[in-house]
Amino acid sequence: MNKKAIFDAVTIGFALFAMFFGAGNIILPPIIGLFTEGSWVSAVSGFSITAILAPFLGIVAVLISGDEFTDLGNRINSKLGWILATAIILSIGPLVAIPRTAATTYEIGVLAIFPNFSAIWSSIIFFGITLVLSISPSKVVNIIGKYLTPLLLVLLVGMVVIGIVNPIDTSNLANVSYADPFRLGFSEGYQTMDVLASVIYAGIIISAVKAAGYVSLKEKTKVTYMAGGVAISCLLFIYGGLVYLGATSGYPITDNLKRTELLLHISSGLLGSQGTLALSLCIALACLTTAIALVCATGTFFSQLTNGKLSYQFVVIVTCISSAFLAVKGVDSIIDYAAPFLGIIYPITLTLIIYMVAFGKSVKRKAPFVGAIITTTIIALIQFSSFIAAKYDFIAYSETSKEFVNKLPLNDYDVPWLIPSLVMFFVVFIVDRMFFKQEVISKA
Repeated sequence: MNKKAIFDAVTIGFALFAMFFGAGNIILPPIIGLFTEGSWVSAVSGFSITAILAPFLGIVAVLISGDEFTDLGNRINSKLGWILATAIILSIGPLVAIPRTAATTYEIGVLAIFPNFSAIWSSIIFFGITLVLSISPSKVVNIIGKYLTPLLLVLLVGMVVIGIVNPIDTSNLANVSYADPFRLGFSEGYQTMDVLASVIYAGIIISAVKAAGYVSLKEKTKVTYMAGGVAISCLLFIYGGLVYLGATSGYPITDNLKRTELLLHISSGLLGSQGTLALSLCIALACLTTAIALVCATGTFFSQLTNGKLSYQFVVIVTCISSAFLAVKGVDSIIDYAAPFLGIIYPITLTLIIYMVAFGKSVKRKAPFVGAIITTTIIALIQFSSFIAAKYDFIAYSETSKEFVNKLPLNDYDVPWLIPSLVMFFVVFIVDRMFFKQEVISKA
């Protein structure tokens, strides 16, 4: 492996880390550590599966299928693949994730330093910078990987190292963990939404690898895996460090505990009066790198979907304007309307990723994948209908559907669809293989 390949892999890996590492990724780990205390390592293990491994598998799944998420969707049905891709890009793009980056920057980063600053002006400035840095898609990975990510990593690594060398307070540690710290970390990892982002980011990363001169499948795969290794290492260190900081924070657990207040407590405790400024800068950089990547992905997707009738630059401008408008509504408002929608899209996408990585090279027929996706969709729709029924006081149906889902294996880990979809995959595989063989014999 020559020096150029290593340098390219590190740059692309840094970019991938920054794309995944948004504000939510900073907020989630410390509170996991606070609740698990002495068993924080077990919690990190669970969190790593859903927040690190699963998103990386999303990139691998796309790489196995081709160069874009639509290549992965073709393993089900080309039209349904485009529909799913559109739903994903809207959820991680202009409707949910992009506005949330600006809203989070304002509520945690800006207000901590400028309490009276306008949400409207914050949104305008944030998306003005995002627009300038994402208007040229070919430069996105270099901008993020060479400039923004190193600065973000320096701040985060500095905070973690200081926390390890000189913890805030270890005297209150009871060394008694949450009832199931692994499960807590596993469940919290879903909230990063990185699985949805991964199948879209895959196209950006693979394009960057090809643009660097690695065109053959062997070279492309090798550099992509190396870049993934860099991103995984960075994420594991930062996540583990943030969980540890939460575990050793000595912060009191109350009924109205807020994640942002815990973060401010940690940053000010480690860095003194400069802690708030450092945290605000971390939040702003994490949100900005994620927003740039998502805006770029949205522009590329809809430009391809319309065969260039909507130019990349036009989609980017519209995305920034619409996201700026929605961001003013605030984080809580965005999360409230997004949760039910994501509850359907997320399991379907994760199912497709898991089965493509596990069986994509050995199973060429579409039917087993379709069977698994349909099973997951039915269970996700039952969960969604239960939510709607509870909201509109259809208590009897809500309780019945909840009871059904609660009886499914692995429901405690928020994957009640996994075993049923696996069973359906093999049932359809066996039946399809029997009929397919008969069809071949009859034709012969």
